[in-house]
Amino acid sequence: MITFAPGPSKVYDALPSYLRDAYSQGILSANHRSAVFMDLYRDTESLFREKLKMPADFTLLFTSSATESWEIISQSLVEKASYHLYSGSFGKKWLEYAQYILPATRGQQLSAHQAIPVDQLQLGPEFDLIAVTQNETANASQVPMAVLKALGARYPEKMIAVDTTSSMGGIVLDFTLADVWYASVQKCFGLPAGLGILLLSAQAKEKVARKGERGRYNSLSFMLENAASYQTHYTPNVLGIYLLYRVLQDMDPIAQVDARLRDRMARLERVIESSPVFELLVENPATRSTTVAAIAAEEQVISAVKKAAEREGISLGGGYGPLKSSSFRVANFPAITDAEFGKMLDFLASYRQ
Repeated sequence: MITFAPGPSKVYDALPSYLRDAYSQGILSANHRSAVFMDLYRDTESLFREKLKMPADFTLLFTSSATESWEIISQSLVEKASYHLYSGSFGKKWLEYAQYILPATRGQQLSAHQAIPVDQLQLGPEFDLIAVTQNETANASQVPMAVLKALGARYPEKMIAVDTTSSMGGIVLDFTLADVWYASVQKCFGLPAGLGILLLSAQAKEKVARKGERGRYNSLSFMLENAASYQTHYTPNVLGIYLLYRVLQDMDPIAQVDARLRDRMARLERVIESSPVFELLVENPATRSTTVAAIAAEEQVISAVKKAAEREGISLGGGYGPLKSSSFRVANFPAITDAEFGKMLDFLASYRQ
């Protein structure tokens, strides 16, 4: 069965060999204060710079998941309140969780078809961080880099934090456009769930020091102190970090990955636009995700197509939240081969109710 669920999604075919190597090299029992782990951490961060073009002044941190970053950012980085720009369920959850910690936090929900109206925003000094869900997995919408650039130009005094849970590792991200970026490995990195990634700019690290929040196991102050020596403040998912290192070693430069995924998504869009039963959930091409597609249809069609796909060895991702019964989702992640993606396209192109 080929899974096109948007996370956890298909893992890389090379994963079994990575696991065997981890066992034979003693990675599974490596201490996070050991030279073996510190070298692994250092080399993984170096690969982020090489393959994903992470700037030299950024630091790579490891968390348990992308959603842990919601808490970390509000605890350790936001001094007054954050303002959230989002279009779907995961962006809304980030806002709600941030409000538990900092009740003055506010946000604006846009439709999946609506670009962020940067010129119309009126954000005062009561907000010192802008939170953007760059790729909304729930409804397959996306914020282009040009919009992040415009947002930073309008509010240069504010930090920008970006959720790239289902896009980091799949598309080119200009990390210079924001101060905080986070993701998980179970999507574009093609790995099992259980490891989060948090990237901080030099300015973000300075703000962490200024706020000085401590006392929690995931306080950024503690995390950064340990990261300076390529260690972690608690025993991490060493296997997950090793697997991420191996994926980064083997992956093509991000520009090549980006081009391949954009080409595949364009083919999928053409198939859906010519279908008599399906339509793209996100109508605006400018806000449509490159790595996740949401496809809408009548409720009975959604149920029937997923069953028909399973008979062909294809597992389509379900809709999420309020879109559960009216849509299904298709992951366009790098671990899915072109042949597998082509099989799914052929199935959808020929499907008739």
